[in-house]
Amino acid sequence: MNTVIVGIGSNIDAERNVSAARQILRERLLVLGESRFVKTKPIGTRKQQDFLNGSLLVKTRLGHKQLKTLLKGVEIVLGRSAGGDRYGPRKMDLDILVWNGEIVDSDVYEREFLRRSVIELCPELEKTLSEESDTV
Repeated sequence: MNTVIVGIGSNIDAERNVSAARQILRERLLVLGESRFVKTKPIGTRKQQDFLNGSLLVKTRLGHKQLKTLLKGVEIVLGRSAGGDRYGPRKMDLDILVWNGEIVDSDVYEREFLRRSVIELCPELEKTLSEESDTV
């Protein structure tokens, strides 16, 4: 079994979409924990709503590629369109942040809210994150 932290974010009907994503993921994966969900300002210059962001700690038999495919499918079910502005509004954004104790998404190093959610779910990664941010 793989232990994974999945980041969840939305800024279009965020409460409803985040709730729906959490429910769908609970039906498909073994959820071990959930971080606090926090409101964050959007990245980029476009005028848009604040995001609601948090993370789930899950166990799965799926491989990395299979899980990524599942997450993209959930995004589509919840109304995310392919392509578009990387920093634009999102009905749903699901990302693999940590895979079996290894940080696999560089945004975790750059975004405080992601770092906090990862540490909340995997406190043992705090040292790795603080050492890495010292070298950046």
